[in-house]
Amino acid sequence: MSGVTQGSGGLPVAEAAQTRRAAVRLVRRDGRAFAAMLALNGLAAVAGLAAPWLLGRIVDEVKAGATVGVVDRLALAILVCAVVQLLLARYASYVGHRFGERTLARIREQFTERALAMPASVVERAGTGDLTTRGTTDVASVGTTLRDAGPDVAIASVQALFILAAVFVLDPLLGACGVIGLSGIWFASRWYLRRALKAYLEEGAAGSALAEELAATTTGARTVQALRLEHRRLLACRRTVEKSRRARTRTLALRSVLFPVVDVSYAIPVAAVLLVGGALTMRDPSAMTLGTVVASALYLRQLSEPLNTVLERLESLQSSGAAFARVEGMAAAPANAPAGGATVPEDDRLEVSGASYAYNGGPDVLHEVDLSVRPGERLAIVGPSGAGKTTLGRLLAGMDAPRTGSVTVGGVPVAALSQSLLRERVVLVTQEHHVFLGTVRDNLQIAAPAATDADLRAALAAVGADWFDELPDGLDTDLRHGPHRPDGARAQQLALARVVLADPHTLILDEATALLDPRTARHTERALAAVLEGRTVIAIAHRLQTAHDADRVAVMRDGRLTELGTHEELVAAGGAYASLWHSWHGDHAGPEPGGHAR
Repeated sequence: MSGVTQGSGGLPVAEAAQTRRAAVRLVRRDGRAFAAMLALNGLAAVAGLAAPWLLGRIVDEVKAGATVGVVDRLALAILVCAVVQLLLARYASYVGHRFGERTLARIREQFTERALAMPASVVERAGTGDLTTRGTTDVASVGTTLRDAGPDVAIASVQALFILAAVFVLDPLLGACGVIGLSGIWFASRWYLRRALKAYLEEGAAGSALAEELAATTTGARTVQALRLEHRRLLACRRTVEKSRRARTRTLALRSVLFPVVDVSYAIPVAAVLLVGGALTMRDPSAMTLGTVVASALYLRQLSEPLNTVLERLESLQSSGAAFARVEGMAAAPANAPAGGATVPEDDRLEVSGASYAYNGGPDVLHEVDLSVRPGERLAIVGPSGAGKTTLGRLLAGMDAPRTGSVTVGGVPVAALSQSLLRERVVLVTQEHHVFLGTVRDNLQIAAPAATDADLRAALAAVGADWFDELPDGLDTDLRHGPHRPDGARAQQLALARVVLADPHTLILDEATALLDPRTARHTERALAAVLEGRTVIAIAHRLQTAHDADRVAVMRDGRLTELGTHEELVAAGGAYASLWHSWHGDHAGPEPGGHAR
């Protein structure tokens, strides 16, 4: 796509032109405040120009034999101008901060809208670390620039331009000496800017990778310990930390070149003005007064303050520019189909026709699967690990689109449905559930904002969440921390209660009760079966008892649909399903075949 590049995490990064256009759009949305900030900064800069000029006047007046009263009046004028400059700069900063906070709020809202509009499959491929880093570190960096660095640079830039103009007004030759003396800063800045954006983008990408690596390691800590993968995960984390350290070192090396050159360059124009101005004054006092030389030197010395601000903030601007490119790159990420963007399905019949699928350009994990699921049917999908069961479930739920072939509901491609229409039709429930910050009510009303307390209690009862009766504050119990934070089994029941409230036409259960003990799982499955009577239920079977209770069973092997029929038909056929069933039914204490199939 034009104007974007692909980030290391899979999400796009906006190029410079797109980032500039986005920045201009943000400024235009609050153009009056931005114009007021610039105007106030200009007035403050003008007020700040008075002091060096008045000091030069004092030097000339004293040299000419002026009285103490004249000097006092000029000194009072310096004081008045300083107070005016302080007040104007203070108000300009206030206006700038308000502009920054409003603009930051718009960026946060825009980021949230774009993130929520992205298909879940895109988020999964990109990694939560990249998305989280963009939404926290990158957005915060942009906010710091808008609130602090942006106004500071605007003020300092206006002051620097006015100070240079004042030197030229006093004497063009001295102004030229000042500009030539500052040329080292210009060359150093050019050198820095050519390299900084790329370096900061690499630093941001390394930060995303580090966040993803740490998140994956900490969330899977129990699995790591169980499989004794501590050493391997530690090495992986160390490699990611080292990559992040190298990226940060590169940006530090750029700064270590820029700032020493700048520090030396400040003294050069002042020395040049004093040398040239002093020589001219001694040769012809009428051509250039001592006060002019002093005022010019003071102006150039005063110039170091705004230039310091600009250059010190240059790092923040480059860092936040890279951050804004990553944030704005979200605009180019794939989005869910818009509401009303597809034809409404005629019915709830799911049809899979010649569907093949591959992850990230790899080999196909599904091969020309054909399957028809009737409305109201209960279908179980079973098979060994790696057979393609979960992948097929994702295609049926619209999480991914097939590489070839089609997956439709009511004649409309499932992946082309708008997010709202899709979730009215099909809901996928896996064993990975999230408990959101807030109360029990907050967690349940995500699925049905208008649900009453009675509806919420009924949904919990439907999934067998008996533990709810023990909560001290009922639906208002805070689940964020403490003894009431749900474990994996309770989190699954909360997720299933959300499904009951969402009331979809088709429900896909991908080991949705895997974290429950067998007795609770059977109770929950029976409760759900009663609630979802008449609806289509597709269960990726964790326990073969689920397949026994289904209307039909689909058997997957090596990405292909190898058997399809009722439980009795498949057992009588003596094929792969029959072997699984006899093995499971004959030894309940053993491992459940296909229990962790994907």
